[in-house]
Amino acid sequence: MTEPKHQIRALHTDATVTVYQAYSPEIGLAAARDGRFPAVWQRDRMTWIKPSFLWMMYRCGWGTKEGQEHVLAVEITREGFEWALRHSCLSHYERGLHTDRNAWRRQLKRAPARVQWDPERDLHLQPLPHRTLQLGLADEAAHLYADEWIVSITDVTALARLVHARVQGGELDAAQQLLPHERPYPVSDEVLAHLYR
Repeated sequence: MTEPKHQIRALHTDATVTVYQAYSPEIGLAAARDGRFPAVWQRDRMTWIKPSFLWMMYRCGWGTKEGQEHVLAVEITREGFEWALRHSCLSHYERGLHTDRNAWRRQLKRAPARVQWDPERDLHLQPLPHRTLQLGLADEAAHLYADEWIVSITDVTALARLVHARVQGGELDAAQQLLPHERPYPVSDEVLAHLYR
């Protein structure tokens, strides 16, 4: 069955959704230990969260890239996640979705969150035809994320390395079974209508 081109797929419960980020040991170890980001984590810069485990693996090279050695699974409230979606702007101009480029620029400047739809990845981290969500949080959204939305933070670097080892060994079925169970996230069309054509 063909996946819709734009759909949020995530590990989620009735109350939470899990997103992924990767950090240096200084931030990653402290965040997983304390269940919140340490003081060195900067609330005043954009932070990107990703509901797709494999897209995170593509971005951080299975936790091998410098400054991204610790992969975190951050469980946040669905209320917070959906607030960010409602208050976000698409990160690029889309003809037919935005009135014009200037209107899009004004919206982007005001929005505390932005959305990118990037190609989802397979176990070899090759692009798939359908897209996955990246959600950038700045200003008010970054503060709310760090201070109010987080339910738990888990270091899943060992899982990333285990899945990678299975892929390298050609054990794709075993690798697939280890992945977080990401399924379509139930969100109304109204919440996403401003984020794709």
